[in-house]
Amino acid sequence: MPQYCCVPNCKNSKGVHTFPKDPILRKRWIVAIMRNEQQTGKLWQPGEHDRVCKDHFTNDVYTSTLLGERKRLKKDAVPSLFTLKKSVCPRRKLRRVFEASVNPVMLQNEENEVINEIVIDHSCVDVAVPVDCEPSQNHNVEIQCHLLSDINSKFSIENFCENPRAIKYYSGFNDYAHFMFFFNLLGPVVFDLNYKCSLLEPKDQLFLTLMKLRQAKEDLELSIFFKVSESTVSQLINVWINFLYFLLKEINIWPEKSIVQENMPSKFKSAFPTTRVVLDATEIPISKPQNVDAQSMTFSTYKNKNTLKTIIGCSPRGLVSYISDSYGGSVSDRQIIERSTLVNNNGMFESKDSIMADRGIMVQDIFASKNVFVNTPTMLKGKSQLEPEQVIHDRRIASKRIHVERVIGLGKTYKILKKDLPASKRALGSRIVFVCYMLSNFHPSIVNRLA
Repeated sequence: MPQYCCVPNCKNSKGVHTFPKDPILRKRWIVAIMRNEQQTGKLWQPGEHDRVCKDHFTNDVYTSTLLGERKRLKKDAVPSLFTLKKSVCPRRKLRRVFEASVNPVMLQNEENEVINEIVIDHSCVDVAVPVDCEPSQNHNVEIQCHLLSDINSKFSIENFCENPRAIKYYSGFNDYAHFMFFFNLLGPVVFDLNYKCSLLEPKDQLFLTLMKLRQAKEDLELSIFFKVSESTVSQLINVWINFLYFLLKEINIWPEKSIVQENMPSKFKSAFPTTRVVLDATEIPISKPQNVDAQSMTFSTYKNKNTLKTIIGCSPRGLVSYISDSYGGSVSDRQIIERSTLVNNNGMFESKDSIMADRGIMVQDIFASKNVFVNTPTMLKGKSQLEPEQVIHDRRIASKRIHVERVIGLGKTYKILKKDLPASKRALGSRIVFVCYMLSNFHPSIVNRLA
């Protein structure tokens, strides 16, 4: 059975795409198509067999396979090509085209049947679509006015008091109360930072910074959202990253041994009861430096690109308990640990404590003098295969060491750690990594007590 495009006045049945399952991206598709349902007064919802054809997507939203056999839509693709009927009245032409850019409906005019194809700027749609929108009976007029009013208004955390999903999306905090809890923890010094912006309240400055970290928004986009200049956005982000770094650095996140054992998951405790920390390395991509020496120091053969490398440690319960400084991607894990407080601070470990790490972190000799054992998977050392007891032991380590990988994944929900860090923010790379992983401690634990 052929499946036809659901866009008004389009009956194409070739190269059709299904609606995305992600609720936010699905809402953007629906708003972009803007089908009318005046009888019900509700926002149109696509059915099981509704599709959108390839004629409504630009070429840059497709990716090809390695062999170039077929194209696929990118994850964030939104339909943007629609047919519009030109207005006769020149005074209303500009207004109608602008309205079409945020609300791409089929504009009809009986006096002029000339059809023009335009590209919709769906960045406006991204701003305009709230997570929970409840259109009233006059569907087109109210949605359109709502979108225009959102674009003309300034972003503020107060706008999302009743929208926890939006706060979670933009900042990482569960809801408005959770955000304000963290803001109040920062103390009154937030009202007296070096760089003051009278156009934004301190909590909105924090919200702007979290949007930068969580969604890796461009400075230009944030300047449009918050109605300030691009240079102001850049200055605010620099000030707040430094402020959060030095403030959160004062928190002692290394827990006492009694606390670690009290909160240690039962299965972990039965297998490795002396574990104080689980270590692993993580790398974040950066833009390629212009300096040749900097390129060499930051190039990672593992990632095959320029990166910053950091050692992350977590407790058996999933708390981020150690964050090293960040170094160029060419440095080894051992070199980072040799320079870390794990070795130089004698008060962190007690006798007969143990560390759990990956096979690549070979630091047993460094901690041997402190009577601290390092649990790593067994190396073959010329053997063709391991003994059965060693295989079982390695599997037990792997099942528990996975906790730190999940913690690292939680930290990378702050997308700035996954996108190439630009040259303007490269100097703050180490502090950005520290702030993101400290913020992940304000999330619920990802490790079950029975794990």
